[in-house]
Amino acid sequence: MNHIRVWGTEEVPLTECDNRILAQDLSASHDVPPFNRSPYDGFAINSKDTADASETQPVKLHVLETIGAGHVAANKVKSGTAIRIMTGAQIPDGADAVIMLELVKEMDESGKSFIEIKRTVKSNDNISFQGEDTKEGTKLAEAGTRITPGLIAVLATFGHHTVSVFKKPVVGILSTGTELLDVNEPLQPGKIRNSNAYMVAAQAKAMGAAVNLYQHREDDLDSLYENITECLKESDILITTGGVSVGDYDYLPAIYEKLGAEVLFNKIAMRPGSVTTVAVHKGKWLFGLSGNPSACFVGCELFVRPVVLSSMKVKKPHCKAVKAVLGADFPKPNPFTRFVRAVLTEEFDGNVVTPAGLDKSGSVSSLLAANSLIVLPGGTRGWEKGSEVGVLSWNGEGSEWPWDSPLFFKSSATKTAVKQQ
Repeated sequence: MNHIRVWGTEEVPLTECDNRILAQDLSASHDVPPFNRSPYDGFAINSKDTADASETQPVKLHVLETIGAGHVAANKVKSGTAIRIMTGAQIPDGADAVIMLELVKEMDESGKSFIEIKRTVKSNDNISFQGEDTKEGTKLAEAGTRITPGLIAVLATFGHHTVSVFKKPVVGILSTGTELLDVNEPLQPGKIRNSNAYMVAAQAKAMGAAVNLYQHREDDLDSLYENITECLKESDILITTGGVSVGDYDYLPAIYEKLGAEVLFNKIAMRPGSVTTVAVHKGKWLFGLSGNPSACFVGCELFVRPVVLSSMKVKKPHCKAVKAVLGADFPKPNPFTRFVRAVLTEEFDGNVVTPAGLDKSGSVSSLLAANSLIVLPGGTRGWEKGSEVGVLSWNGEGSEWPWDSPLFFKSSATKTAVKQQ
């Protein structure tokens, strides 16, 4: 995170800023509402005129005019008079209350309009006061806030026809491996379709990045080096999938060295995704993610996400950290911290989380229903249903670092270890 940089800002039309990241603080430039106004269709009156009004002794007021939203009364409300007012219209001078339309009786006498009121109305009844929603100068949103429909409404309220947003980091995705076919190609012996590129592209777009897709099919050091060099010219962040293990054709560590990139770490004590490598080169990022789909997915959410979001000053760039009760036994021993694809549900008595399917790094189907990762710290012999666990979710608001719960870092063996026979 010490290597984070902001890629710049740009102005975009209000109609095109949804889901972008706000690049400047937003404050109210005027009161909302900007004047006292009526929240209902009714009559603007002086409340003192109704002090003695009752069913048996109604008060009759002369209606001077009618004003709609966007218009200002030509007359002042004086004792014995009223002005018919529509929702949103400015309260006329001299009026201190509004009585709703359905609470009066309208009459016409000799071509003049009158209303009859049979109840007492208090001063300030049914008035939306200037600034009651927002006072001028109020800070409404900070730079780093994702722009939602609600925020767009606020931007429009204060006249922002263009909006300053952070530039989307450009994420290049380069899939490596002779075994890969594109999605439109028929299966061949020993080949698989390239799911990782499209999966990671969707993840990066959901984070707010722009995406370029590339594919490299030759397991050859020199051609892969040239390919990565070219991709870096067009990318702020380059994600490669596959090629970071210890096999004979895993060239990426050597390519990072040849580039002169600074390798921040190479391999992590975690499952899945232990072969993840991250490097920086001339202000750009290189993420070497596993070729196994689930491992690739986990690596992207844990490591790419905070870089993409922090580059746009999002305050909570990491997956959201919560606690939950484990909904099923997980008997696998954990020499390393394990991130299990899972389904997190909110129930009346708390969160419950259950593994989503086959827990192998190469599995794809477990990603279909998953909305979270169960975090099972290393050094445990397995976990029982009902244990309290830490969970990371990529839906909704994220979390700041560090996650402060011990559930994410160490086990409570007396409560969580599955009993051994």
